[in-house]
Amino acid sequence: MGVALGKTSLANNLDIVMKIAISTDGTDLEAEVAQRFGTSRYLLIVDLETMSFDTVPNPGATGQRGAGMQAVVLAISKDVKAVLTGHCSPAATRQLTKNGIQVYAELSGKVKDVINKYKTGDLKESAADVPPTTRGAKIDTITVLLALTSSARQFAMMLPILISVVLLIGLFNAFVPKDLLLAIFSGNPILDTFVGACFGSIFAGNAINSYVIGGELLGYGVTLFAVTALIIAWVSVGIIQLPAEIAALGGKFALIRNGLSFVMAIGIAILTVAALNLILR
Repeated sequence: MGVALGKTSLANNLDIVMKIAISTDGTDLEAEVAQRFGTSRYLLIVDLETMSFDTVPNPGATGQRGAGMQAVVLAISKDVKAVLTGHCSPAATRQLTKNGIQVYAELSGKVKDVINKYKTGDLKESAADVPPTTRGAKIDTITVLLALTSSARQFAMMLPILISVVLLIGLFNAFVPKDLLLAIFSGNPILDTFVGACFGSIFAGNAINSYVIGGELLGYGVTLFAVTALIIAWVSVGIIQLPAEIAALGGKFALIRNGLSFVMAIGIAILTVAALNLILR
């Protein structure tokens, strides 16, 4: 497990070490401390100041390969300062210690009793030997797992947006006739820019949707002036959200901000397309 250190007095450091994690197979402070950190069913994340806690399922509870590292990732993501458990492998202890998390192992009994011992400094910290860094060392496992976890979370957040974009393309092609668009957008740069800004001010939603609509409009032959104004107004003017903005920031501010943003959307669109035409000549 590692070398046992001397007793550390924590009574005067509770303002620094405020959040800890305890491995357990139960869901509250009356549960028993789990025998193994990596495969315990839950981690109780306890705030020592209020004694409030969150019961978080341990992704390593299945006992599959790498279970200890999954529990380590969970503890780090919860920003705890100490881990209390029955047994913690040397590899997991080393990773926790390297990330500034104290490890207290060889513990048993009820969670609440172990917490009280921790608060009074009656526990001994366990530390795994950290081998010296050598040239050409492998990439840190915990770093890779944290990166993969972050990437998976970001992809899950983006998935609804990607699905809505695909659906939006289908709806746009099905319900917006080309003749109607060409009747609205006559090809006049000034008029098309104004109309595009008007549509952008009315529409709402994720900014990515404006790129999809803009691309479809260009495919139908709508001028770049109109598309540019639509995209700029989409992200800067919000007619639909105007009542909420008035309630939060005041009517005068909301009306002036939206009015100036509308005018600037027209001006920026004209300047952008004009500059692009000069560059591409």
